[in-house]
Amino acid sequence: MNAIKQELYNLCRQHVGNSIREIEAALADRREAMHNETKSSMGDKYETTREMLQQDINMNLDRLNKAKADEAAMMSINPESSLQEVVPGSLVQCSNGNFYIAISAGPFTIAGTKYYAVSLSSPIGSQLKGKQAGDTFILNGTSNTIHAVS
Repeated sequence: MNAIKQELYNLCRQHVGNSIREIEAALADRREAMHNETKSSMGDKYETTREMLQQDINMNLDRLNKAKADEAAMMSINPESSLQEVVPGSLVQCSNGNFYIAISAGPFTIAGTKYYAVSLSSPIGSQLKGKQAGDTFILNGTSNTIHAVS
């Protein structure tokens, strides 16, 4: 289990790093486009284009802040720790799937088994928080059982 947790941890860190690089590249591109936008005789078109670029920059800044928060969340996880209750860094095997509690990064497949990286603030993460093997929880009207926590 520890090898799987380490690999999931690494995949989540890689996911965050890729996101940050992509967002920073998009920001640089938009800033350059805004810098290169010259005021023409069509003032309204110039203002509209600049406003659209500024809105795009603001959206990407918000995305960058979330990605940096995800990066900080990953830095706070010790992938080698193993507790009996669900906390950040836990690998949880349930009747409805396998979950790595870290950040919302989607599914990863390791050795043919699918694992979902989810945050504690996600619907399933909030249901799993603090639970132990043998506990049950309801998600979308369906009862699920936790088989193992590591």
